[in-house]
Amino acid sequence: MMEAPSTAEIVAARPSKHRVDPSRPYLYLVEDERAADGSIVPVATVFLTNRECPFRCLMCDLWKNTTDSTVGPAAISSQISEALDQLPKARQIKLYNSGNFFDPKAIPPQDHQRIIDRVRRFDRVIVENHPRLCDRSVVRFRDRLGTDLEVAMGLETIHPDILPRLNKQMTQDDFARAASFLVEHGISVRAFILLRPPWLSESEGIEWALRSIEFAYDCGVECCAVIPTRGGNGIMERLASSGQFEPPSLRALEETMRRALPNARGRLFADLWDLERLAACADCAPLRIERLRRMNMEQRMPSPVECHCE
Repeated sequence: MMEAPSTAEIVAARPSKHRVDPSRPYLYLVEDERAADGSIVPVATVFLTNRECPFRCLMCDLWKNTTDSTVGPAAISSQISEALDQLPKARQIKLYNSGNFFDPKAIPPQDHQRIIDRVRRFDRVIVENHPRLCDRSVVRFRDRLGTDLEVAMGLETIHPDILPRLNKQMTQDDFARAASFLVEHGISVRAFILLRPPWLSESEGIEWALRSIEFAYDCGVECCAVIPTRGGNGIMERLASSGQFEPPSLRALEETMRRALPNARGRLFADLWDLERLAACADCAPLRIERLRRMNMEQRMPSPVECHCE
């Protein structure tokens, strides 16, 4: 296995960032999602514009829509207000900031109360955060929020050789400690699992995704989302050109869900973002993606898709 790229190499390989307005969210939408109680609820997702995450993960492309400096006071709450003014009503809200909600250089703590005032009416507020940044500040925010809080964290993989090479700057134990801390304080946890990160074959990618899902549930995670590893950040293209990375196939995602869903100890989702790029057959791809969507909503296995490509 070749040496993993350094932080400097990861940053140097990047294309340019997108031009963003620090006073506005760069995207917002409402989608249905299966809630923890089994109901299907509309969930608003606001993609906040804020300072870039300090953890330069190998596979991350979220930095493209971030700023180089901390946004001003009330900027985040104003972004949320703009999105909610335009979106239809929703029951839950995701505040995704391309990094860590409890990084004070990304989301200024002095803006927490303004944020809370705008989102406390939702049944559940979902934020993303690095395991090493899960401390008492999360509990204080939840106490002031007064509604259910869910923290989404990237576990990525428990492969002992791959996780350190992802430059995530955390260990498997770091994730377990963070999840235990959050669960002990009544805060739900969602885990992001990578399907086929670099240096793994298709079959290895599936096996380690399954092991990582089981580990997450062992840690008390209530919801796992399986994310096909993608390129698009520069360094992943370099790894691909040297044979160290190949995106998983749509079939690999189906197989992972097929094997994991029947025994899932919480919600299990397949990430559907831009799945068309993984499809090998244009004829059956829409049917396969719709089947995965049904898995997400119903949490059971629909009938398999039949196609001439098999």
